[in-house]
Amino acid sequence: MTWHRSLYWRIAIGVVGFLAAMLIVQAMLFVWVVSQSGRSLPGQSPGRLGLTVAQDLAAVLEREPQTDLTHYIQEQYAQYTHPFFVMMADGRLITSGSRSFPEPFLRMARVQLSAAQRRLDRPEGRRPDFPERGDRPEPFGRGGDRFERDPNGFRFIRPSPIIAHGRVAGVVVVPPQAPFGFLLGRFAPMLALVAGGVLVLGTVLTSLMIFGPARRRLRELETAAHRLGAGDLTARAPDRGGDEIAAVASAFNAMAGDLAARADALAASDRVRRQLLADVSHELTTPVTAMRGYLETLTMPELALDEATRGRYLTIISDETNRLERLIGDLLELARLEGGGGSLQISELTVAQLFDRVVARHEHACQAAGVTMQTSIGRGADTVQGDRDRLEQALQNLAANAIRYAPPGSTVRLASRVADSPIAGIALSVEDEGPSGIAPEHLPHIFDRFYKADASRPFDRAQNGPDEVDGGKASVSGGSGLGLSIVKAIVERHGGRIAVESRPGRTVFEMVLPARPAA
Repeated sequence: MTWHRSLYWRIAIGVVGFLAAMLIVQAMLFVWVVSQSGRSLPGQSPGRLGLTVAQDLAAVLEREPQTDLTHYIQEQYAQYTHPFFVMMADGRLITSGSRSFPEPFLRMARVQLSAAQRRLDRPEGRRPDFPERGDRPEPFGRGGDRFERDPNGFRFIRPSPIIAHGRVAGVVVVPPQAPFGFLLGRFAPMLALVAGGVLVLGTVLTSLMIFGPARRRLRELETAAHRLGAGDLTARAPDRGGDEIAAVASAFNAMAGDLAARADALAASDRVRRQLLADVSHELTTPVTAMRGYLETLTMPELALDEATRGRYLTIISDETNRLERLIGDLLELARLEGGGGSLQISELTVAQLFDRVVARHEHACQAAGVTMQTSIGRGADTVQGDRDRLEQALQNLAANAIRYAPPGSTVRLASRVADSPIAGIALSVEDEGPSGIAPEHLPHIFDRFYKADASRPFDRAQNGPDEVDGGKASVSGGSGLGLSIVKAIVERHGGRIAVESRPGRTVFEMVLPARPAA
C-alpha cells in the first residue's frame, strides 16, 4: 500500500492541515484585534510615543544638526510595533516602518507643521505644543491622548513638534491605530515561530496519543484477520476500550466465534454422518450377509438338505428380507420427518381414543409378557392437537419398548397431563417398571440413530419390531434400531419436545405437545 492511500496518513494530513489553518486564523485574528484596539504599544499610548520620539529627535539635532534622521529612525525604532512618520520642515517624509500613510495624515501633518512654526515665531513665546485657545479643536478619547478631528471628520492624535535651535524642524505623527499590514509584518516572525512550534508539538502529541495506539490496535486486528483467514479459528482481536476500533474488534471476535462454532458443528455433523454411514452399512450388511449365506447353502448341488431344514433356511431368508425392508423404510421415513417432507394432518384428537388403540394393538403382547397396561387422563388433558397417525405411531413404538422390558406382573402406564414447562401444552407419557432402568451414561444419546452401548452391536431403539432397549440391554432380533429416533422426529415436527427419565424400577418417556402444533 502506497503512503497516500493509507488511512493513517490521510487522517494525519487532515489533522495537521486543520491545526495549521486554525493557527493561521488565530494569528490573523490576533493581529486584527491588536490593530483595532490600539494596544500595539504596551506601557505607553500613541500620543506618548509621539512626544518621546519628538524629544529624542530634537536632542539629536541639537547635538548633531547633520545627523541622518532616516538612518537614525530606522535603526532606533525599527522594532516598534506601532508605526509613525516624521514630516520635516523641508518637506521630507521619514517613516519608521510602514511605507505609506493615508493622505489625511499627511495633510494634517503639513497644517500642524505650519501652525507650530507660526506659534513659535510669536513674540510672547507661547508653548509650541498647544494651539491658540480659539484654534484648539475639541479633544476626546481616553488614556491621556488628545484625539482630534479635522473638518472632514478624520480622527487623529495631535502631532508632536520637533524643536531644535529655536526652530520647528518637523512634526512626529503617530496614527491612533496601527495598520493591519504593518502589524502583520511586525508579528509575522514571532507568530510563525510560535505556530511552527505548536504545529510540531501538536503533530507529535497527536501521533503519540491518537494515531499510535489506533495504528497498533488496527494492526493487531489485521493480524487476527490474517490468522483467521489462514484457518486459525482461535484468532481473536483485542477489544479493549469502548471506541469504534473496539466495536470493530468485538464484531470481528463475534464473527470468529460464529465461524468457530459453525466449524465445530460441521465437524460434529461430519462425524455423525460418517458414523451414520458406518451404522447403516453395518445394519444393511447383517441381513444381506445372512441371506447370501443361506442362499449359497441352498444352491449347493452336492449338499442334500431335508425339507425341514430347507424350509427353516427359507424362513430365515424371509425374516432377514423383512428386516432389511423395515430398515430401509424406517430410514426413508426418518429422512422425510427430519427434512420436513410431507405435511401433518393437524386436528383435535381425543386422548382416550389414542390410548385405546395402543392398548388394543398390544393386548396379545401384554398377555404373553404377563404385563398389565393402564391409562389415566388428567384434568384438562383429554384432547390434543396433532396428526392422528403420527402420534399413534409414536405411542405404539414407546408402548412396544415398555412391554418388552417390563417384568412379568408389572404395569405399563399411559398417562396425559397439562404441562406448562418447558412449553405449554399436553404431555403424553409411557411408563414401565423395568428393573434395571437405562444406564445414566446412555440417556443423553438414547434418541440418536444407531447409538451403540457396545461397538460390536447396536444399542437398539423402540420400533414396531423386537429390536429394543431398556436398562442398557439390547436384543438383536431383527429391528431397524431407529424407533426412538422416529418418535423424536414426530414430536419435533409437531413443535414439541420428548424427554426420558430412568432409574431402577421406573422409566418414563414423555412427549410434550404444544397447544397449537406446527403444520
